[in-house]
Amino acid sequence: MSDTTRTLYRSRSGWIFGVCQGLADYAQISVGWVRLLMILAGFLTSFLPVILIYIMAAIFMKPAPVLPTSEVADWEFYNAYASNRGAALAGLKRRFDSIERRTRRVESIVTDREYDWDRRFRSTP
Repeated sequence: MSDTTRTLYRSRSGWIFGVCQGLADYAQISVGWVRLLMILAGFLTSFLPVILIYIMAAIFMKPAPVLPTSEVADWEFYNAYASNRGAALAGLKRRFDSIERRTRRVESIVTDREYDWDRRFRSTP
């Protein structure tokens, strides 16, 4: 994915939930600066608001993809899966059911007795 289409994700390599690392990756700055800003904001607001915002960010930010993807279809699937896993899994089930139906149809044609006889007659000189 290019730099112009960056997306905010929770990092999988962060310390606690990966929120600071995800913010640093998105802003393209050092994670140390983000953590320092979080600590300073905590001192200025008695930590409770910062902790609540951090937990809310951990809940609502999507985790970063495990494997890097470069195709638009892969990104669309990941975003759909991260947003609504049930719908994404239902879509996968429909796709595999369709593949299974096609495979069964091909198997029924190939294992049909007429197919076997036609193949034998064609191969006879």
